[in-house]
Amino acid sequence: MKINAFLFTSAAVLTGSAAFAGGYIAPVVQEVVPVVEVAQAPLWAGGYVGGTLGYAFQGEDRVGYHETATATNAERFLGDAGELKLKGVNGGIRAGYRWQRDAWVFGPELSFDFGSIEDSTSGRLTPGGYVPFEMKTESKVKNVAALVLKGGYLVKPDLLLFTKAGVARADIEYRASFVDDDGDTGSGEADFKKTGYIVGVGLEKRVSEKLSVSGEYEYANFGKETREFGALHTEATPKYHNIKIGVNYRF
Repeated sequence: MKINAFLFTSAAVLTGSAAFAGGYIAPVVQEVVPVVEVAQAPLWAGGYVGGTLGYAFQGEDRVGYHETATATNAERFLGDAGELKLKGVNGGIRAGYRWQRDAWVFGPELSFDFGSIEDSTSGRLTPGGYVPFEMKTESKVKNVAALVLKGGYLVKPDLLLFTKAGVARADIEYRASFVDDDGDTGSGEADFKKTGYIVGVGLEKRVSEKLSVSGEYEYANFGKETREFGALHTEATPKYHNIKIGVNYRF
C-alpha cells in the first residue's frame, strides 16, 4: 500500500509539473513611450498687411476771423464764421509687425488713409469799418499717414483687445470765400500739411491661421495752424473721430 501511494503521489506531481510547463504564459510588458509636447508658434506674431474702411464724424473746428495787425492797426477780432464738423468716408492700407509674449501682443504699425473728411460753414461778419459780408470756409482732410504703436491682451486665444497711439501727418485743403453787401466777392486757398497724433482702441478676431478681422475707434487731432487770406486770418484746428473695420493677412 505504501508503495502504491508513493507511486500515485509521484505520478500526480509529474503530471502537474508537465501541465504547468506546457501552459505557462509569459507576461506582456508594454513599452512606455514618453509624450513630448511640441510648443505651438505664437499665432499672432509676425508681419502683416491689411486694409480698412472707415467713417469719420464730429470733427469740431470753430472758425473765427481776425484782421491781421499792421504797422498802424492792431489785430482785432471780426467775428465768428461758424463751425466745421469734419466727416466722411475714408479707406486705408496698413502694414505692421507684432511680437507675442504669452497673452500680450505688441508692435508698430504704419498706415495710410485717404478719402474725403470734410465740411463747410458760413457766417455773416459785420465788423466796424467794413461792409458786412458773408464768409464761407471749407476744410478737407485728404490723406493721413500714421505710425503708431499697438499693444493688446488676448481675451481669448483668437480675440485680441488692443489700444494704439502714435504720430500722424495730414494733407489738408483749406479754402475761404466771401461776398459782401455791395456784391464784391473774393476767395483764397491756404492748404497745408500738419503733424498731430492719433489714439484708439479696438478688437481683432482671428478667423484662420493667416486671416483676421478688426473693428476700432480712433481720435485724430492736428493741433492749430494759422491760415491767412489777405488781410484776414483764422486758426484751423482739424480733428475728428473715426470708426473703422478692417482685415489683416499675417505672413
